[in-house]
Amino acid sequence: MKRIFLLCAALCCAAVSQAQKWEGLADTPPMGWSSWNKFACNVDEKMIREIADALVSSGLADAGYVYLNIDDCWHAAERDADGFPQCDPERFPSGMKALADYVHAKGLKLGIYSDAGCKTCALRFGSLGHEYQDALQYARWGIDYLKYDWCNSENVNPVGAYTLMRDALRAAGRPILFSICEWGTNKPWEWAQEVGHLWRTTQDIGLAFSDPADFKVDWRPRTVLENLDSNAGLRRFAGPGHWNDPDMLEVGNGMSVNQDRAHFTMWCMMAAPLILGNDVRTMSDETAAILLDRDVIAIDQDSLGVQGLRYETDNGLEVWFKPLAGGDWAFCLLNRTLEPRRYMIDWQRFCFTDVEVSQRSTDFDKIVYEGRDLWFGGKPFRTNRVREVVVPAEDVVLYRLTPVKKK
Repeated sequence: MKRIFLLCAALCCAAVSQAQKWEGLADTPPMGWSSWNKFACNVDEKMIREIADALVSSGLADAGYVYLNIDDCWHAAERDADGFPQCDPERFPSGMKALADYVHAKGLKLGIYSDAGCKTCALRFGSLGHEYQDALQYARWGIDYLKYDWCNSENVNPVGAYTLMRDALRAAGRPILFSICEWGTNKPWEWAQEVGHLWRTTQDIGLAFSDPADFKVDWRPRTVLENLDSNAGLRRFAGPGHWNDPDMLEVGNGMSVNQDRAHFTMWCMMAAPLILGNDVRTMSDETAAILLDRDVIAIDQDSLGVQGLRYETDNGLEVWFKPLAGGDWAFCLLNRTLEPRRYMIDWQRFCFTDVEVSQRSTDFDKIVYEGRDLWFGGKPFRTNRVREVVVPAEDVVLYRLTPVKKK
């Protein structure tokens, strides 16, 4: 026990001189998979190995989904005699280090979950009072990503709690991406830029696009559109290395194809982390087509790192723009209604400068862009003509606009 105390004390001293998050881990929004949305506490080693295999065989890993994150309920009944976390020996008989080795051998990265309170949301042991021990154990196991929740945290200061775990992760010596899951309760976008790599801006998402009546659970999560609305106004806080997180994706978990496509598109338009929450072992071809679309993923992963902006709304139809590297723009029409919407795109109406973040101007009055429809295909078009489109119910139209000549 004395050796453990000295080790943790040494880590604390190291953190004083290195009190910063690991840089270079999230220059673009993280992409991966998490166990919670689909499986909740029904997680074990066999399933995680199968998910790793499926991420590779499906092409998801090659598309960028490299983090495989084990959420709550991996824990043993209690910590070991020295206070270090242990995984459930029945669910994870090979141990977490062996599982990390398996995941790494696939070219993937392993994530894990803990909580800033005394207990996790599922009432397993939290990290409160054990931050340095937990960070050291994660480093020993080979963990690459930590989702740090906020349940059972009464009388805990959020800035202090998350900063403490950041310092512990740094002192442990292994680069670990730090995901702050504080639900936006204490406005982490105002203080977490130097603490974590992403922060939740919303309460938990649930399996419903717009209507809370669709929920089949005994608590009240948030719909896709509710989380979209909560996140939309925070764009000035996001950028390379520090991202707004409107929660994990529900694509492939039971919504319609239109709703899945709209959900995925709007997360890409908002430069949100793309953390899958479906069973990738058994996903449909339609789901795979959405999640594997490289052109749409490129909107999310664009190196400029600017969250898109909601330009205007018109009775449930929204116009969004996202500035991209190289002078390109992403243009999106989101139809929140239950009926198809016909819309005339007069590009000259959309001459504006993004004064809030990028300082980029569309300059439709000076520049002609070539547009590509990223979801529905068709011939390229140019912005020197008005374009008529029909946006399906609860769906999107998404274009990438590339400048081709000045007027």
